[in-house]
Amino acid sequence: MATTTATITLSSADLLSDNMSLSATMNLYKGGTTATGLDQMNYHRLIVPTGTNFDLIEESAALTEDANYVYIINKNTDVTDYVKISINDEEIGRLYAGDWLFMPWDCDLSAAANDSTIELQAYTHEAIIEYALFHNGETLVTAADS
Repeated sequence: MATTTATITLSSADLLSDNMSLSATMNLYKGGTTATGLDQMNYHRLIVPTGTNFDLIEESAALTEDANYVYIINKNTDVTDYVKISINDEEIGRLYAGDWLFMPWDCDLSAAANDSTIELQAYTHEAIIEYALFHNGETLVTAADS
């Protein structure tokens, strides 16, 4: 069993009238358990040309388990370079150079109209993107999945 821990710390000396410090830690477990860690990870690095709409992580019958987490980082260094992240044509945010996100992701194929593919589009310059999908493991449903 793999043990993967995610930690985030937010702090600021001047955002509020007093110092702010928040920290949260969690282990990535298989759905419905508190003992069995996620044991699969797909990690990729790619360059997305400016204006290109790219399906970063697509829905897949092999990933319909309920415990999936996604990490995406924009590795560009020019602060004006950004990518838009969207799911089902709904923009969920922008990642400027150096920005990252970590979120749970549900690959639910039960309703054909609900496309849960994660897409991104590069603006101002090509984007160097690294991303990881932490999941339960891919069970091949058909020979076409390989």
